[in-house]
Amino acid sequence: MAAGSFRRSIASQLSKVLDLPPEYLIKSISAVPVSKKRHVADFQLSIASIIENSSGDCLAQDLHLQAQQLAERLQCDSVVSAISAGPGTVNFTINRELLAKTVLQQVWKDGSKYGVKSELFSTVPRQKAVVEFSSPNIAKKFHMGHLRSTIVGNFIANLKAALGHEVVRINYLGDWGMQFGLLGVGFQSFGNKEKLKSSPLQHLFEVYVQINKAAEDENTKKLAKDFFRKLEEHDEQALSIWQQFRDLSIEEYVRIYKRLGVHFDEYSGESFYQEKAQEVLKMLEDKGLLQKTMYELIQSVGALYLTSQLHFKQDKMSECHQCFPLAYRKGTGVVDLSEKKDLSTVSTVMRSDGTSLYITRDLAAAIDRMNKHSWDTMIYVTDKSQSNHFQHLFQILKLMGYDWAERCQHVSFGLVQGMKTRRGEVVFLEDVLNEVRSRMLQNMTSTKTTKETQDPVETAEKVGLAALIIQDFRGLLSSDYQFSWERALQSRGDTGVFLQYTHARLHSLEQMHGNAELTDVNVSCLQEPDAISVLQHLLSYDEVLYRSSQDLQPKHIVSYLLTLSHLAAVAHKSLPVKGSAPAVAQARLCLFHAARSVLANGMKLLGITPVNQM
Repeated sequence: MAAGSFRRSIASQLSKVLDLPPEYLIKSISAVPVSKKRHVADFQLSIASIIENSSGDCLAQDLHLQAQQLAERLQCDSVVSAISAGPGTVNFTINRELLAKTVLQQVWKDGSKYGVKSELFSTVPRQKAVVEFSSPNIAKKFHMGHLRSTIVGNFIANLKAALGHEVVRINYLGDWGMQFGLLGVGFQSFGNKEKLKSSPLQHLFEVYVQINKAAEDENTKKLAKDFFRKLEEHDEQALSIWQQFRDLSIEEYVRIYKRLGVHFDEYSGESFYQEKAQEVLKMLEDKGLLQKTMYELIQSVGALYLTSQLHFKQDKMSECHQCFPLAYRKGTGVVDLSEKKDLSTVSTVMRSDGTSLYITRDLAAAIDRMNKHSWDTMIYVTDKSQSNHFQHLFQILKLMGYDWAERCQHVSFGLVQGMKTRRGEVVFLEDVLNEVRSRMLQNMTSTKTTKETQDPVETAEKVGLAALIIQDFRGLLSSDYQFSWERALQSRGDTGVFLQYTHARLHSLEQMHGNAELTDVNVSCLQEPDAISVLQHLLSYDEVLYRSSQDLQPKHIVSYLLTLSHLAAVAHKSLPVKGSAPAVAQARLCLFHAARSVLANGMKLLGITPVNQM
């Protein structure tokens, strides 16, 4: 890695002066962000990061003085051409020709692995990661929340895989629960087999909307409960209907995910764990964790007394069962999560009729996945409204004695407002994809600079998807944001369209002037400020990957790629290939190839397929 060789060289010299091991210093040496307004050094050492227990009123002044004193003790060499002190930092400028030569060679050599081979990741163990994402509910709206889960989970899985981890991508479908009793009854009343086959998601949603209007009717409620009970009892006819719903929905999802460029290693679902959930309830009971909250009907001296929400400890349950067998069977099962064990915070894990709940099936799924995959980390990607659910899930797993619960992580994201198509509110993910493709195709058709492409519809879809992803990933995932079609689809500014345009433009440049060849490149031809800015920015790619790997936030990579695109656009204008001397043209082609290569790598991590024409 280009930045790595320079960091090691700087760390080696610092090591001798500070009497500290080089590996201790490497992570304190970072690339300096490129500035449009002024020349900047290439790397800087933060004095604060190497001083333990720094404190005091004069800390800033002390750090600046220490930076000056350290800078004076260091010497330039064949790698470092200038050393200076800044506010609490020591700044290092790399020999300009060596900078150009090393960066270009490294990008060329590493290709798609550029940045991931950095020594920044040398101490990070290769792990097996399970990532659960997307997870739509069959027959319900595939709304923007599911789209966010899909693209965020895909990014995390892509990043983990790129860094050498083994990744298992799981789509955990909402394919069980009382709503399927309602849906089963609804299909018997309003269903159409032909519509189900031709457009399963749309038709099931229509049926669900219709039956929901009658959901308050007591007879409908009873029929729905009866249908779901038949499902749980493995009634052949009920299971056959449910299986058809599930199979046809997955076929439709696979087709839509293909448009997104997303794949899964495993399609799982709550239905897989209905029986294992009962085993979990038995385990909770055996461990003394399952408690009951009940409404009991007690007969005494000829009168009926209703006692509400009586809590019974585990050691009282058998006694309660003998005294009030009906009440015991109808009790709701909870796990006490309160610190004082006073039931002030509980998680309900069992219905009064003994059937499992969503969290019970999640407990069973987590245990099953550990048994099946022996993972090192498991990541759940859902909206932030489920944060409480996952806190409870992880707490219960710990109480059950599963220490690996510490290695479970919930990556949450905020809500998106304003996501509407021209026809109104978005219902399904496909509506979004069709809308963005249509709008992008219209924009491309009306733009004079648009070049003729082999497949304009496919290009519009890829560019449109980039627009959606970049607008979504620009901020903190946990933040809510207002979606804007106009802002997302702008061809200039910080948008996915601009990234695609930059990539296509650089690819076109290589096609027009012949592919760049690194051999015998005269790096002295790349000393202009705009060329140096691109090279400096390429240096910091590994740091950006490292930052995103630590907090799983795509915004670091997005910001980096947007800056790279702006720098490349400026260089493209000020450093023409056409009409330049052969040596100059070849050197510039190599620079633009390196920029395009890293741009493409980053886009692919985000889940964007770079286009070569637009």
